[in-house]
Amino acid sequence: MSATPLSFSLSQRILHWAMMLLIFFNLIFSDGMEHWSRLVSSGQTATADEISSANIHAYVGIAILVLALLRLALRLSRGVPAEPEQEPPVLQLAARIAHWTFYILFILMPVSGMLAYYGGVDIAGEVHGGPLKVLLWALIVAHVAAVVVHQYWWKSDVLRRMTRG
Repeated sequence: MSATPLSFSLSQRILHWAMMLLIFFNLIFSDGMEHWSRLVSSGQTATADEISSANIHAYVGIAILVLALLRLALRLSRGVPAEPEQEPPVLQLAARIAHWTFYILFILMPVSGMLAYYGGVDIAGEVHGGPLKVLLWALIVAHVAAVVVHQYWWKSDVLRRMTRG
């Protein structure tokens, strides 16, 4: 790739927003998986509806993993726009670290969830629903706050690059 793109491609934008919806779905509606996990841990038998609810969480997680790998491939092959000039260099570095941490979480969360659900690895489930989940929420809050600062304080085009291109 010879030039830095001025905006995110349509594919990158679609993947970003699709992943956002799936991630929020799994973060907000994780009760079915948590209930299934409590039943199995206590030696009880889950009903078909409880298994279906847990399966939905697992399938959405797998979809997130697949989309994340596609998104990462696009990022590496196409690149991403440069940080806005208004952003101080230390915050540009923080943004790069945060974005790569997102990618790590987009992979670790589904993998740890699959290890717990399909492999019965209890520690993977504890890490998945504990520190990884907390870190993901913290990054989401920081990400949204950064977009607000860019839009209303620095008046940069960060939001436009991820919405209209």
